[in-house]
Amino acid sequence: MNTTFAKLAVPTQGAAVVVMSEGGKLGPVATKLDKQTHGTLSRAIKAAEFTGKREKTLTIVAPAGSKLNRVIVVGLGSAKSFDANAAERLGAGIYEAVNRDPAVTIVLEGVDGDAGALAAHLAAGLRLKSYRFAKYRTKEDKDAKPKLKAVVVQTDAPNDAKKRHAALEGLVDGIFFTRDLVTEPPNIIYPESFVARAKELTKDGIKVEALGEAAMKKLGMGALLGVGQGSRRESQLLVMRWDGAKDKSAAPVAIVGKGVTFDTGGISLKPPPGMWDMKWDMGGAGVVVGLMRALARRKAPVNVVGLCGLVENMPDGNAQRPGDVVTSMSGQTIEVLNTDAEGRLVLADVLWYAQQRFKPKAIVDLATLTGAIIAALSDHYAGLFSNNDALATQLTAAGQAVGERLWRLPMGDEYDRDLKSPIADMKNIGGPRAGSITAAQFLQRFIKDVPWAHLDIAGVVWNEKPTALAPPGGTGYGVRLLNRFIADNYEK
Repeated sequence: MNTTFAKLAVPTQGAAVVVMSEGGKLGPVATKLDKQTHGTLSRAIKAAEFTGKREKTLTIVAPAGSKLNRVIVVGLGSAKSFDANAAERLGAGIYEAVNRDPAVTIVLEGVDGDAGALAAHLAAGLRLKSYRFAKYRTKEDKDAKPKLKAVVVQTDAPNDAKKRHAALEGLVDGIFFTRDLVTEPPNIIYPESFVARAKELTKDGIKVEALGEAAMKKLGMGALLGVGQGSRRESQLLVMRWDGAKDKSAAPVAIVGKGVTFDTGGISLKPPPGMWDMKWDMGGAGVVVGLMRALARRKAPVNVVGLCGLVENMPDGNAQRPGDVVTSMSGQTIEVLNTDAEGRLVLADVLWYAQQRFKPKAIVDLATLTGAIIAALSDHYAGLFSNNDALATQLTAAGQAVGERLWRLPMGDEYDRDLKSPIADMKNIGGPRAGSITAAQFLQRFIKDVPWAHLDIAGVVWNEKPTALAPPGGTGYGVRLLNRFIADNYEK
């Protein structure tokens, strides 16, 4: 889909989209179009009692004599509250209304604020909603395929919109990369093939390396290796570096992702219904890879290292048993009471490695870690846990700014005591309650003196129903949030 920007003018061909602010006011271009079509728009708006409420649409067949196919009037809502988030949602709604048209012109007028930025975000929202994953379909209903090939977004500031859109295109590229990885089946994406996909990032200027099991064994990563020992697929530690700051030696921000490419639960086997969803248990790692692409493609002036612990959790005869004790890279021992509480074991070693090797100024991990977070927050928020109030505030603000919301949950000694083991330094599960919190407490035991935050994204990485900016399936949640977090707090 090709997107261009142009000055405001009356559309003359294809499908046209005009906006109407709440209260029934058309902009100058839409008003002129109404006159040229002998009042077709105004009559239809009156007959349908269309008031311009945000994201509502009204489709009008163009009258005889017009070169347009149809006109879609879209509700802008209040022009004063029309921000970047609203523009992206509007673009997504427009896509749903016009994706069967080969070409469309969108007239974005009458908005308050930065016209160029709003136009760019509208175009980004339209593309985000256009995502499709159809590579394994051998037959498809022709009527189900989108036809949209060309979009022109008209604005008061087309040159500025084009410039801003270039950076947003890189962000959308990253989100699509994440969605692709999360959506792929587990016989296609496993630790080594995940690494192979990530190596595509070298074309973007990212340094990519991977450590296999022999290297991790030398480092003492018994927690991570224990999870993958039942799989025929070799576990991997993926390291990606983007050195975009002027000072290439400056301490980076570290972003760590859980990458369990398929999770059967191991010997603590999950029930069969819904197990197929566990292909997206590598969602945290998928976000890290997508974020790295987004940063590189917009040439972010910051140093960031992305690390992913990649394993497959299988119930083989060599699989880890409930009751095993493993030694982590930190030297701390862990009694594994539940092999389905595996993500925290993977992260324990990757978090320690990230701190030992890179000495980051801050570290954020993402993981589809617990079902308990879904019970608590559903698919509306991701859980946030942190040892640093300032970092938690920055992440919350970034999430609010891009519409990927976080909810901070408590941590404390009273929860940490639930991890006490009679034979090792800790066990890998707490009691039957507060499972997301005790999981975060477990991770904190592997954090030294560095600001750290843990995002439990189990409820938001995949949706059976469409979201505002995504079709059903992988959402790419976290890429926009962390991109904004890094831009607001670490770029100069």
